[in-house]
Amino acid sequence: MNSNRCWGSPFTKAEIEHTLKHKQLLTAELELSRVCDLRCIYCYASSGEKLNNELEYDEILNTVDQCRDLGARKIIILGGGEPMLYPRIMDVIRYIHSIGLEIELFSNGTRISPEIAAELYALKVQPVIKFNSLDPKIQDLLAGKKGGHKAIRQGLNNLLETGYANGDIPMGAQTIICRQNYEEIPEMWRWLRTRQIIPYFETITDQGRAKDHVELALSPEKIGNLFDELSGIDREEFGIEWEPKPPVAAFSCKRHFYSCTITTTGDVIPCPGVDITAGNIRLDTLENIISQSDVFNNLRNIRQTITGPCKTCDLSTECYGCRGMAHHLNGDYLSSDPLCWRN
Repeated sequence: MNSNRCWGSPFTKAEIEHTLKHKQLLTAELELSRVCDLRCIYCYASSGEKLNNELEYDEILNTVDQCRDLGARKIIILGGGEPMLYPRIMDVIRYIHSIGLEIELFSNGTRISPEIAAELYALKVQPVIKFNSLDPKIQDLLAGKKGGHKAIRQGLNNLLETGYANGDIPMGAQTIICRQNYEEIPEMWRWLRTRQIIPYFETITDQGRAKDHVELALSPEKIGNLFDELSGIDREEFGIEWEPKPPVAAFSCKRHFYSCTITTTGDVIPCPGVDITAGNIRLDTLENIISQSDVFNNLRNIRQTITGPCKTCDLSTECYGCRGMAHHLNGDYLSSDPLCWRN
């Protein structure tokens, strides 16, 4: 890896520093609707039904334009629910592509037909499929719907068969680490790596439906042991070196230095985990909201504002833990990550 690049980030330190200085963006996360065909028991947004007053199509495009004007190079479509159920999802993707921005799409995969997969590949969309188990029973349990595993795997296979298996366009799989799939995580990691699928294995933030499912939770020690094992697998079997740190295996979260999330109703928040509203794009510009917000300023200066053990950790120059976990478990987004095994 280029030493000038931040681990887990596609951007150089100089690019990030420029973005911080000018209060701009490099990426932006965009939710389209809360409609979803699954009922994942860990879902941060408790997705399922459409919310009142969700953004209209023209408002979504205007938001994308504002992100581009602030320097964003990539739009990350989260959906908030299942983005492929948004009626004009392909129009949104085509528009983002037409103005020269990269696109990362988080989807459960159930609505990705061979035809959709082919167009996503043609538009160089980087898909990330929610994939929590190789075991149909566990996958269906976590997805909250019988048959979820079969539909997810079909969407995943459609993407691979249309060209993503070549590895020329990044493709990932998002996996939440919980008690139910803990033992199979190393096997899943190898399964994905051997298919050139990037594994995004992350801890669960204590929000949304996860609050009602305490049976998902793991101790910090077990999470730390698992990250150590995954690091060993990458080092010994795939020649990939990384230092274990929360909340995502093999990655270091840098999003608070250069990103934001716009929710389905236009609220601007730092990320889905730190769901503190800084403003609404229907009432103000994205530029004003980010530049004038205390929560954004605090997080963009996290090295100075963070408190507790995270401040003095030997990895503090490259890691700040999960701010969402600190926010929801401690009630303070600037406190130390309560699930970090180093604390």
